[in-house]
Amino acid sequence: MKLRSINAKSAPEAIGGYSQALETTNSVRRLYISGQIPMARGGAVPHSFAEQARLVWANVIAQLEAADMTIGNLVKITIFLSDRKYALENRQARQETLGNHAPALTVIIAGIFDEAWLLEIEAIAEA
Repeated sequence: MKLRSINAKSAPEAIGGYSQALETTNSVRRLYISGQIPMARGGAVPHSFAEQARLVWANVIAQLEAADMTIGNLVKITIFLSDRKYALENRQARQETLGNHAPALTVIIAGIFDEAWLLEIEAIAEA
């Protein structure tokens, strides 16, 4: 699969490690990852946003690995935050996880299914 980041010169610049648009070519498989939550296999939910973010990203990575994919296969990510106050911590956690990989991204402030969950992440990956 080949990825091409597209950031139209007539639109605002993408700030914070993502692409305004991401073109994929030569992909053979597509993986739709349901919303991953900040819950460990045994049901534990960490209290801090930073711990929850690390756990959610670990759950996303686990789904990718189960499909023989990596972070580099992510083409679209949607992050749901329970509160706008987590925006900076969310960006930091995302950048720590993704490094230089910059898929298309949407962040939504929303009521999340369980009040203990501070974020949820869904994604699309291609190989």
